[in-house]
Amino acid sequence: MRQCTINRIAVGGDAPVRVMGVINCSPESFYVDSFIPTEEIHAKAVEMVEAGADILDIGARSTAPHAQAISGTQEAERIDEALRELDGTGFTLSVDTMNPWVLDVCLKHEIHAVNDIAGFSSAAYVKRVADAGLPAIVMATSYQPGDAAGIVATHKALATVIQRCEAAGIDNYVLDPGIGLWTPLRSVDDDWELSRHFEEFLRYDRPLLAAVSRKSFIGNLLNREPQDRLFGSLAITMTLLQKGASLVRTHDVQSTVDTVRVFERLVKRR
Repeated sequence: MRQCTINRIAVGGDAPVRVMGVINCSPESFYVDSFIPTEEIHAKAVEMVEAGADILDIGARSTAPHAQAISGTQEAERIDEALRELDGTGFTLSVDTMNPWVLDVCLKHEIHAVNDIAGFSSAAYVKRVADAGLPAIVMATSYQPGDAAGIVATHKALATVIQRCEAAGIDNYVLDPGIGLWTPLRSVDDDWELSRHFEEFLRYDRPLLAAVSRKSFIGNLLNREPQDRLFGSLAITMTLLQKGASLVRTHDVQSTVDTVRVFERLVKRR
């Protein structure tokens, strides 16, 4: 497997499983308890890094179905404030945005990767990433996030994403199969199928992201609200690690780091 390197942190191949902590600057989030006000961002980032987070993923707008929409200007203002709190910390930072003009604001700060759920479908966005020489996490998307419903469509979307990376001259990236409802066209059954067949996505010879933290398909099965989905999230995470995930995106860094340590002791270290 080809590795991705984010601020000298190797992801994939024979590198340890990496943990990405979510810094959520969006009060519209499906998981309201994860929202971090600006004045608490620095302390939360320190807490996550001390708990074992390798990367911090900064996002300022919700992409959940039926979430309240915000303007690009509002997203840019929020993420600018958050990154200002983290300037000079030396932490490894990814920005979770699919808006090229928001990315322009992020590039005024020291960032180390982008997390694009739009799968580089925006030519303006991918050009900015290529020009900046940034590593990327790119989700299986043909035209809009969530349009790849099912295994076949996800494979097709990932192949498209890889073509976009190649066309832009980007060779340092992680693939995200896109587990999540995203749009009303998706179902929880789609998420279970993606999870069951996760190892199939290793065929692309790239590190894979597991991003399942407290998502709806877990709540649907357990009949639990987001604040009560931790144990279900960890169970799915362990399964996806066994199926080849190299990077785990989570709201719950300490418990996820513990899960990864158990996995690596049990499975990876012989």
